[in-house]
Amino acid sequence: MRIARTIGALRELRKGLHGGFEVGLVPTMGALHAGHIALLEAARNESDTVVASIFVNPAQFGPGEDYDTYPRDETDDIRTAEAEGVDFLFIPTVEEMYPEGFQTWVEVEGLTQGLEGAARPGHFRGVATACLKLFNIVRPHWAYFGQKDAQQAAVVEQLVRDLDLGIEIRILPTIRDEDGLALSSRNALLSLEERAAAAALPRGLLAGQDAYAHGQDPVAAAREILSSEPVLELEYLETARFDGRFHLLAAARAGRIRLIDNVLLEGDL
Repeated sequence: MRIARTIGALRELRKGLHGGFEVGLVPTMGALHAGHIALLEAARNESDTVVASIFVNPAQFGPGEDYDTYPRDETDDIRTAEAEGVDFLFIPTVEEMYPEGFQTWVEVEGLTQGLEGAARPGHFRGVATACLKLFNIVRPHWAYFGQKDAQQAAVVEQLVRDLDLGIEIRILPTIRDEDGLALSSRNALLSLEERAAAAALPRGLLAGQDAYAHGQDPVAAAREILSSEPVLELEYLETARFDGRFHLLAAARAGRIRLIDNVLLEGDL
């Protein structure tokens, strides 16, 4: 595995690939877990060359959010990436991605107006800009994202379509712990009490999914479960349709840790 910390170094590595090589990109913010590993395995199976990036993107964190405390473990991430067959690992600094004088930002309208877009103003501008930069630097054929961040994945799909980037976005099912909690780098920051309370989030969503399958209101069914867990503070619980996929989505806080999750009501990944 080769590690590049500058855009120039990554482009030199990319330049060495033959024209027929198909490149898969897995963008991450590090603190790699089994959800990331599933993305890396899919990229390894479908691509000739796998590029992973580790970049905790400050542009997608708002004031008062957890940028400074977001989990980071570069040594372990490098070990994991190498074990999973990553060919090129891109670990840029903030200054490398946003050099002095940086002024250009990407806005995806419509899709970003509700849910995470409403809860975290400016979040998707940061996501879209960083993803477009990564796509331009790596020039992948495929890019891999998880269903847990369903709205983010839809925003990236829209970005790729609207700007004719010629990249295929792969969305993989959410990887969950034994109690159903969607894997997230932030889960490591939960206390034992918060971790137990957080498990109500997938239980509620699954209750909503079951209710919808039986012609009932998925939001009401999920809310009944979630309202019974006092440690969990619900931010939103809504349905939304992204690219023909109909989701039930929720965001909640367990203490200071913010969690998001969703289940599919209609459609396939």
